[in-house]
Amino acid sequence: MKRKLAAAIVIAGMMVSVAACGGSKSDDSKDAGPDSWKGQTLTVWTMDGSAPAQWTKDVQAAFEKKTGAKVKFEIQKWDGIQQKITTALSEDNPPDVLEVGNTQTPAYASTGGLADLSDVKKAVGADWTASVSQSSVFDGKQYAAPWYFANRVVIYNKKIWAQAGITSTPKTRDEFFKDLDTIGKKTDAEPIYLPGQNWYFLDGLIVGQGGDLVKKQGDKYVSNLADPKVSAAMEIYKKYASYSKAPKDKDEATPQQATVFAKGKTGAFIGMGWEAATAVQANKSIEKDLGYFTIPGATADKPEGVFLGGSNLAVAQNSKKQSLAKEFLKVALSDQYEGELAKLSGVIPNKESLESNLKGNGAAEAAAPGAAVGGTTPLIPEWAAVENTPNPIKSYMTAVLNGKSPAAAAKDVEGQINERLAQQN
Repeated sequence: MKRKLAAAIVIAGMMVSVAACGGSKSDDSKDAGPDSWKGQTLTVWTMDGSAPAQWTKDVQAAFEKKTGAKVKFEIQKWDGIQQKITTALSEDNPPDVLEVGNTQTPAYASTGGLADLSDVKKAVGADWTASVSQSSVFDGKQYAAPWYFANRVVIYNKKIWAQAGITSTPKTRDEFFKDLDTIGKKTDAEPIYLPGQNWYFLDGLIVGQGGDLVKKQGDKYVSNLADPKVSAAMEIYKKYASYSKAPKDKDEATPQQATVFAKGKTGAFIGMGWEAATAVQANKSIEKDLGYFTIPGATADKPEGVFLGGSNLAVAQNSKKQSLAKEFLKVALSDQYEGELAKLSGVIPNKESLESNLKGNGAAEAAAPGAAVGGTTPLIPEWAAVENTPNPIKSYMTAVLNGKSPAAAAKDVEGQINERLAQQN
């Protein structure tokens, strides 16, 4: 599913906009509970590509049967959605339920634009996977519910690996490096395509090292890019990049790495599962050679850390139908329909117990093990501005790949990062 799940940029002014107008206590005069639900219509915003037609139809029928109310799904485009949601949350008549990016959730929650969903968690989320639920919590309160997620896997060319004499996929990072070395020596293929600025792969490596990109200094957040754990992650990235001829100053979309892989001269790349479809679209003959495996970590018992991109479901604080909206979440997030979403779309569900629904989907099965050990960018509203173009962390990565030490490269950009973090203080 071709989705911009990794998108985490929130426009700088969003907090001001919602804080100025939103956060007022909702008027529940029209939502007194089950007796008032019949005949009402609930408005739900979902993003383009998120909800399969069959899932929407089934959830709609179950919700209407349970409550007697109608539900109207309104599909939104990703382009410009942050501003649209910001505006909607500040109004007196917002959509009742909204899909929001997981890394964007803290920014919306910090303004008072989202309703507290602690009671919903008790009803349907007692065993949400901790790593995927983390982004829906702000200041200790549950302001959203985890819905679905995706993370990067290794997409590889089985034909090239066979030519190199490799008969099984690696279970540890060192085994992976050994395989890449073998491909480089025994074939004419580029072992791996890894551009210098695949920033979300680096973020996953930082998660795997137990590092964090920010730290608290007094009452504000500042850059933690010079931390030894971040440096260690960058050194791992540098070793991967040593097996690649990709540009050191470009990201995975410039050019699109899947189209490079589609030419059949690359052993592997690290990307989202939907990128395999992009490769097949560019070269149909590559389809028979596609394979997937989980990004291996330092030891065989624990996969590499990954960036978890995805979406949460939230209820607008200004919605006048909050109890009905929460009832919708109980239906949509139930094991039946969460499992159905995973099966239809190949996304990672919010509970490990539901990952059995991914069986038969190679990319999803490879992604699932990483979810439990995954993480995100810093879950603070201040982080939004850091990733705005030009992203200083991408500059840091290129500098390291061009020979600077991680410490020196971090020193060059930490001033920019701190300035951006200060924009929301």
